[in-house]
Amino acid sequence: MDLSECLPSPVTGGKVKKPGKRGRKPAKIDLKAKLERSRQSARECRARKKLRYQYLEELVSSRERAIYALREELEMYKQWCMAMDQGKIPSEIKALLSGEEQSKPQQNSAKIAKAVKTDAKSHNSW
Repeated sequence: MDLSECLPSPVTGGKVKKPGKRGRKPAKIDLKAKLERSRQSARECRARKKLRYQYLEELVSSRERAIYALREELEMYKQWCMAMDQGKIPSEIKALLSGEEQSKPQQNSAKIAKAVKTDAKSHNSW
């Protein structure tokens, strides 16, 4: 008896099976083109990273400026409170009470509010 008679037939459904790997054969990939695409992708990634860090640095600096302005305003209010505790009325408060002029704290508050709104708009647009 021959061994080929014992083994199942390689023909199934009219198709002859070929030994080897299944699936699509890999297309010839140009190695130089692949390396260039990889380099280009890396350049773009670095550029995006640089932009992201610039944006974050600007955001941090604007928030630090706002914090500094708020601390100055807080310090001014503390000084006013200490003066009033000693029975002295600061001239700025007298002006506020008489309604003669707009005080510096209100102007600072308006500037800070504007800066915060601008930061919020720029943050949302990113």
